[in-house]
Amino acid sequence: MKHLIRALAVSACAAVATGPALAQSAVTYDTDQSFDDVIFGLENAILDAGLVVDHVSHTGDMLERTREDVGSDVVLFEHADVYSFCSAQISREVMEDDPMNIRFCPYDIFVIVRPETPDTTTIGFTQYPDGAMQKVQEMLDGIARAAIGIE
Repeated sequence: MKHLIRALAVSACAAVATGPALAQSAVTYDTDQSFDDVIFGLENAILDAGLVVDHVSHTGDMLERTREDVGSDVVLFEHADVYSFCSAQISREVMEDDPMNIRFCPYDIFVIVRPETPDTTTIGFTQYPDGAMQKVQEMLDGIARAAIGIE
């Protein structure tokens, strides 16, 4: 009986540890600027912050290119790119607070145009948890705002 109880306890812990993660909200800003203008502003804002773009994911192109292959007829985006980058200073600060904050690095800002709102470009990023990660959220918010000219 003792073994059965222990096995059930271990199974319960494993189920909790491997359960689905909670979805995080996004912080977004809409603008009437074109996708290309927002991308140009984002690239400049990242550079102006003393950072370097690590990677640009052309997510919208990939989703459109593979849409029929996966059996869908839904066009999700007119344009959609995700810019990934990191800050050595801020990353060190948040990881010294909690080394598991590594899971958030690199940091991403997305720019999208949806088919149902073709005159609206949205720029945004993941909302981070309270605590040290708010430093990252403040950095991303400043970069996103600078990209579209919001003070």
